[in-house]
Amino acid sequence: MQIAQQVLFAVALGVTAWLMSKRVGIIKKTIQLGKSDDRTDRPNERLSTMIRVAFGQKKMFDRPIVGIMHFVVYAGFLLINLEVLEIVLDGLLGTHRLFAPVLGSFYHTLINFFEFLAVGVLAVCVIFLIRRNITNVERLQPSRHRELNGFPALDANVILVTEIVLMFAILSMNAADALLQERGAEHYPLVGGFFFSTFLQPLYSGLSDGVLIAIERGAWWFHILGIFAFALYVTYSKHLHIFLAFPNTYFANLTSKGEMQNMPEITKEVKIMLGLDQPDATEAPAEIGRFGAKDVTDLSWKNLMDAYSCTECGRCTSSCPANITGKALSPRKIMMDTRDRLEDVGKIMLANGGEFKDDGKSLLGDYISEEEILACTTCNACVQECPVLISPLDIILQLRRYKIMDEAQAPSSWNAMFNNLETNQAPWKFSPSDRFNWTDNLK
Repeated sequence: MQIAQQVLFAVALGVTAWLMSKRVGIIKKTIQLGKSDDRTDRPNERLSTMIRVAFGQKKMFDRPIVGIMHFVVYAGFLLINLEVLEIVLDGLLGTHRLFAPVLGSFYHTLINFFEFLAVGVLAVCVIFLIRRNITNVERLQPSRHRELNGFPALDANVILVTEIVLMFAILSMNAADALLQERGAEHYPLVGGFFFSTFLQPLYSGLSDGVLIAIERGAWWFHILGIFAFALYVTYSKHLHIFLAFPNTYFANLTSKGEMQNMPEITKEVKIMLGLDQPDATEAPAEIGRFGAKDVTDLSWKNLMDAYSCTECGRCTSSCPANITGKALSPRKIMMDTRDRLEDVGKIMLANGGEFKDDGKSLLGDYISEEEILACTTCNACVQECPVLISPLDIILQLRRYKIMDEAQAPSSWNAMFNNLETNQAPWKFSPSDRFNWTDNLK
C-alpha cells in the first residue's frame, strides 16, 4: 500500500512538472518574440531594486494597511513552502515528518510558526474576499472597469478561496496528526501538539484511529495536490507575478521616468542631417521596418514580460487622470490586453510547432483602440504607482508612434501642433521672434 502511494505521488509530481515546463516554455517563447533591449547595465543597482521592490515589497507599503496584509500572504507563500519540501520528500520516500528527528525540538517551533503564517494567510484572504465582493473597492469592480469582466474577476476569487482551503487543510492535517500522536498510532512520531490546530482537535477527538488516519492522509493529499494544481494554475493567472516580479523588477527601466526613448535609427539620421554626426561608411543606412508598434512582435521583450507580470491590482488605473475623468484609457487594461494578445499568439505557436503565423489580428485595433492610446497624457502616474515597476506608458507611446508616424493618423489639433513645432519651434502659431512680446506690457 505504501509503495502504491509513493508511485502515485511520483506520477502526480512528474505530471505537474511536465505540464508546468510546457507552459513556462510557451511563455518564454512568446516573450522572446519581442525586440531586443539591453537591460544588463548597472547590475548592482538592478539587484538593489529587485531586493527592495520585489523581495521587500517596498511599493506595496505606499498604502500601509493593504501593504501589511499583502506582506502576510507573501511571507506565508514563501515560508510555508519550506514545509512543502518536507511533504514532497515524505511522498517520494514514504516517510512521515522526515525532518522531525533531524531538527529535534526546533521542529515543533517551526511547525507552530508555519501555523501562525497559515492562520494569517487565511485571515487576510478572507479580508481580501470581503474587499472585492462586499465592500466593493472601486478599482476592483468589473462594473466600473470592463477589463475585469469574466475570467479576471473569477480568477482573483478562485485564488483567494484556494488559499483559504489549503491553509485549512494544513491545520486539519496537524490536528488529526496530533491526536494520532497522543494515541500512539504507528508511523506518527511524537512531536507534540501545535498551537492553532489544537483548536480543531475537539472536532476530531471522538473519531476512531482509522477515521483520523483517513482525515490526516486526506488532508495531506488534498494539500499537496492542491499545491501542485495551484502552481500550474498560477502560470495561467495574474498570480504569475509571484514569480515574474523578481526578474521584472531587476530588468526595470533605471532612467528618469519622464525620459521618452527615441528610435535610435531616426535619431542618427536627424543628427547626420544637422551635421552633428557622420554616416558610418562601413555600414549601410539602417532600414526602418516600422515606426512604433502595431503588434506584440514590435514591442521589446521587456514590454512583454511587463504584460505577464501585471498583478491587475488597478493602482495604475485608479491614479490615471484620463481614467478618473471618464476617458476610455485604463493602463491596467493596456497590460491585460497585451497579455491576452500574447496568450492568443502562444496558442498559435502551440498549433504550429512553436512558430508564430500571422492570424490577421494585431494588438492595436483588435485589442487596444485608438481612443485609448490618444487619451494618455504621458503623466507617468501609472508608472509611478505600479508595485512591480511595469511601464504601461511605454507600450502606449509605441502604439501611438505607429498610429501617427506609420499610418499618418493623428487628430487635427495634434497635426496643427506638429506643424507649429516644425515651423515655429513651439506648439503655438506665432513667430519665434514674437515669443517674448508679452513682456512689453510689463514695462
